[in-house]
This record gives sequence, C-alpha cells and structure tokens, in this order.
Amino acid sequence: MKIEIRNFSIIAHIDHGKSTLADRMLEVTKTVEARLMKDQVLDSMDLERERGITIKMQPVRMTYEENGQVYELNLIDTPGHIDFSYEVSRALKAVEGVLLLVDSTQGIQAQTLTTLQMAKELGLKIIPVLTKIDVPHARLVEVGDEIISLLDCKREDILAVSGKTGAGVGELLSTICREIPPPAPAKLDTFRGLIFDFQYSNHRGVIVYLRVFDGQVKKGDQLKFAVSGKTFNALEVGMLAPNEVPVASLGEGEIGYVVTGIKEPGVAKVGDTLILDKSNTPALSGYKEARPVVWASVFPESQDDFTMVKQALDKLSLSDSSLSYEEESSGVLGRGFRCGFLGMLHLEIITERLRREFSIELIVTSPSISYEVAFPDGHTEHIYAASRFPEHGEKVNVKEPWILGQIIIPPDYMGNIMTLLYDHEAQVIETEVFGDGRTLLSVEMPLRELMRGFFDKLKNASSGYASLSYEIAEMRTADVVRMDILVAEEVVLAFSRVIGVRRVELDARAIVEKLYNTLPRQMFVTKIQARVSGKIVASKTLSAMKKDVTGHLYGGDITRKMKLREKQKKGKKKMLAHGKVSIPPEVFMKMVKE
Repeated sequence: MKIEIRNFSIIAHIDHGKSTLADRMLEVTKTVEARLMKDQVLDSMDLERERGITIKMQPVRMTYEENGQVYELNLIDTPGHIDFSYEVSRALKAVEGVLLLVDSTQGIQAQTLTTLQMAKELGLKIIPVLTKIDVPHARLVEVGDEIISLLDCKREDILAVSGKTGAGVGELLSTICREIPPPAPAKLDTFRGLIFDFQYSNHRGVIVYLRVFDGQVKKGDQLKFAVSGKTFNALEVGMLAPNEVPVASLGEGEIGYVVTGIKEPGVAKVGDTLILDKSNTPALSGYKEARPVVWASVFPESQDDFTMVKQALDKLSLSDSSLSYEEESSGVLGRGFRCGFLGMLHLEIITERLRREFSIELIVTSPSISYEVAFPDGHTEHIYAASRFPEHGEKVNVKEPWILGQIIIPPDYMGNIMTLLYDHEAQVIETEVFGDGRTLLSVEMPLRELMRGFFDKLKNASSGYASLSYEIAEMRTADVVRMDILVAEEVVLAFSRVIGVRRVELDARAIVEKLYNTLPRQMFVTKIQARVSGKIVASKTLSAMKKDVTGHLYGGDITRKMKLREKQKKGKKKMLAHGKVSIPPEVFMKMVKE
C-alpha cells in the first residue's frame, strides 16, 4: 500500500496553544511514547519552555492510519513572533496546508493575521481550529463568528480542540488527512530541496532541515548549496520523529534532514536550495537575504572574555544565519561587536543565549537602527552608529525605515492608544471593527519610534489586551538630528545618539539628568550639556567636590588660613580652564545599557 504524505504547519499568535496541541498530536499518533512525553516536546531550548514561545522551527514526522490508509504527516512547528516572519514564510513554502489556531478566550490577534496572509498568498489549504475549548470563559460562538468573517467559511468547517485535554484532536487528524492536498508531482527528475531551517552539532557540523520537491537524496550524494555554492558530501539523511532517525533516502514530498559536516558560518541559509553537485538545476524561487533592522553593541564586562564572545557569536551564527556582527572598539568599554538583529525579540533571545549557553557577562548598549544618508557628492552610506552620523551643518538627505503595523484593541482603550500613537509619530491609515467590538488599526510609524518601548507601552495602555504585528515598509525622509553630550565642554561620543526632532528637548533633558545623577563629582565645577544643531538645549552644573584645606591647621594667625583658601581658589580656577573629566567605566555602563 502506498503511504500518503500530508505536509502542514500551525500558525497562531504567541501563547495560543500551538506547542501544546502539537504535544497531543504526538501522543495520539504514538510518535512519542507516553513515558517520554513532556510539555512542549518540540521546543528544545530552556528559553522556549520558560517563556512559552517557539524560537526555532522544529519539524516532526507522524504516522497515522485512517480507514485502512496509512498517512505520513509532516508537521513544521513555526515561531509565532513577527521577528521571524521570513523563516515562517519559508516553512509555509514547504507545506501544502496550515492549521489556523485561534484561542477561543482571546479571539483573532494581529500576528495571526500577518501569517495568515502569507498562507493565502501561497495558496495553502487553511483549516480553522478553535483551541482552549475546555476553559470556562471560552467564547466559542463570538470567536467562531470572527473566523467565519475572516475566512468566509461555514461554522461546521471550524474544528474545536483542547490541547490540554486532547478533546477533538482525533477529528483534527482525520480532517488533515482528508482536506490537505498531497504534494504536487515533481517538476524535475533531478534532486532539489528547500532549506527551511538548520541546526549545528559540534561533531557533525551543520544539519539542514529540508523539504524535497524533486527527485531524491541519499547518504553519500555530492550536494551543493545553490546560493552559497558550497559543496559537501551527505554524511546522513533522515527524518525527525521528533528525534533524528536515519533513513535510506528522502523522496519527493518528504521532509527530513541532511548532515553536511560543514563547520563554517554563513554557508547554510534559510530559503536556499540544495541541489546535486555539478548540476545546473535552477534554485527554488523566493530566497532573500535576512536584513537586520535593529543594531546593538555587545561588549564583555571583562576584556579577558573578548575571544570567548567572538567564539560564541561564531557558534550561534552557525545555527542562525540572520545574526550578523562585526568587531568594533570603544575607548571606554574596550573591544566588542556591533550586532544586527531581525527585531527586539531576536536581540533579547541572542543576548540571553550568550549569557546562558556560554556563561558570559555582557554589556548590551541601547538598540539603534540604520539610516540611509545621501551626501552632496552623490555617495550614500548606511549609518547605524550615532558617532558616525553627520554633524550639524553638513547638507545631507537622511532616510529611515518605516513599518506598516496592525494593532487589534478592545473599544475601552481606544483613547489611550490614540494618544500613544500620536506620541510615537504614528499615522492611522485604516480602521476595521470586528463583531465583538474590537478594532483593527492599520498604522504607519518610524521604526526608531517602535523601538522606543512602544510594545511595552501598548500593553500598559491596553491592560495587556492589545496585540501588534508589523512588517518593514519603505525608506522615508527622516526628521532626525544628532544629539551630542558634552562633559566639561568636551563631546563624549559614547553618549551621542540620533533622535527625532519632535523629542529633542525631552530626550536632552532626560539624558542630562541621568548623567548628572550618575557622574561622580569632580574637584572643579563640571557642566553637563546636550547639544543639538549647534545649540545647547539642556544643561546642568555638577558642583565641585569640597575639601577643607585648613582642617589640619591648629591655632595661629587667620592669614595662614586665608592664604591656603586663596591658593585653593586659584587651583580650582586653573582646573576649570584646563582640567579634564575622567569618566569611570561604571558610569558608561549605566548610560549605555538599555
């Protein structure tokens, strides 16, 4: 009997029960023995378990029998966060159908809409599923109406399941076998496979996860990455159930892994195509380079750990091709790395992994974005460090990335959200009201404003009920300036930053106040100033350290004390004219830390 293949993925908002449902499916299909079951089987990192989110994709093969027919079910559990949208798009390219998971207590969320749109554009079969039906406050009818409106489907098309109790999982598996189409016939008679993720092993090098579209691949085949051009010998091919299980070969329509033996970064990339070496097979369409949108500097607290940080970043880049970094040097913090990330969550995950997996104490600077600066002579530069940004007086044209965002909010919080949007220079393009009264706002805003704590403020303003998703849109003319901080009338480049013109005074006062409260007093009066466009816009004066130079005297004429005080006065005047402030490293750490 021929085994039927069904490839599918699960798309859902964070914390809508995606990984829990995957656990129940593994149980029902007996893929994982009951004694080996644990929560979030497909989440391999401790960080994923603690936060309840999926960071790395994880494919798994299940075998299921329905009416005497054996089915091979290949599930790809994908990240729900918008930072990883490109990886999700490649995973969706590797399947024929998706389960649209909606929490029956929360309803449709913004990130669900973004991923659903990708699935629609790829023409995938969409099976709507309501989860958490066992919860007492589940709103099955109202949330069902939202799904009907969104997908234009019938109520009987919506499946109801509970990842906690396992209710409805059997019916869901039957629907997957019945509704999701089998893989389309191969277009070529030679091997071609899409890489949708990869891992790194110290012993076996890079292990790529792929979907075979054409031909077959087996152990010992000479293969090549279509984009990087690197060739290698397939040391092992296999499937994931969910642990690695070697097989003789992977044929068209199947999902599995190939052990490459490669131990150098930058070779394997998500979206690349694997082909046979010495063949002119065209690559699969849709590949694009991951583009960092957020930048931050990472320094070891002890310079003795610099080599360890470099090795750790090298190792992480072997399993995460979207991480980019380059060495940089700071006069105060020493040697470190300027790293590029896909978004704020990506930054948080990488720095946390560096601390946990490699036991390194780090200083992470406030994140920034990349500006496109066009100079009068015609050349253009991408600048992501404020110290390299043009100073006042240079005639340049500056552009910055904007985002196109979707925010879903309950009606009670509309006033708070509109005030927040105005404060972050956002523009509302379109509004749409759901059946339960919630509003979907389509907004545009500068990426730099999104990074100014917008997500946390959105949660606070809506008591946690609002959800946000976004995608990077086009570059637009930026209304920004460089702000320099002067200590004793000398510019401290480490404190320079690029800010929006609207927030010049607020930000200037805030950073001057912070430095005033952090910097130790000197032997002379010290001015702390913020300079923007050639003008001082905020200033505070740190009084001099006082020392009683006559304290050691006992008795005698008053003129002795007067002479010493006059000498001290002249010394302070001289120091004020020529003295330099030595800023301790701990002050820099407090100022540059996010």
